[in-house]
Amino acid sequence: MRITIVAVGKLKEPHFRDAAKEYLKRLKPYATIEIVDVPDRDVTRDEARAIAEEGKGVLKALPDDAYVIVLDIAGKQLSSEQFADRIGSLGLQGRSRIAFVIGGAAGLSAGVLARADERISFGKITLPHQMARIVLLEQVYRAFRIMRGEPYHR
Repeated sequence: MRITIVAVGKLKEPHFRDAAKEYLKRLKPYATIEIVDVPDRDVTRDEARAIAEEGKGVLKALPDDAYVIVLDIAGKQLSSEQFADRIGSLGLQGRSRIAFVIGGAAGLSAGVLARADERISFGKITLPHQMARIVLLEQVYRAFRIMRGEPYHR
């Protein structure tokens, strides 16, 4: 399976970068993972314009053949097991390319939301986009462990 994570903004703090590297290393036996950073824009001056510009970058970065899942606070909440089942069922349907999208500080553009095949949420809390990336990587790793029947923390 090939997974692309398109994220608005870069991981700036060393602890976030280290955590991402660790999960990417752990994921190597399970899938090919690519992370594409889209430049974030200053939302304080013109939020609508910033969202639109970020959205253009996200849409350009998405692989044409990918099943696109956006992280959206209003999306469907899944348990780790349900998340694993979802990824597994996409693979069984012949969808070997999945793209996850993490928006910037002001959210996602209407164009990105329209391109999404599915919206999921990690809960009603607001996560900084840097933290959301680490949580996503961890959940993807956990999903592969669950799908293979390997031990994981419950």
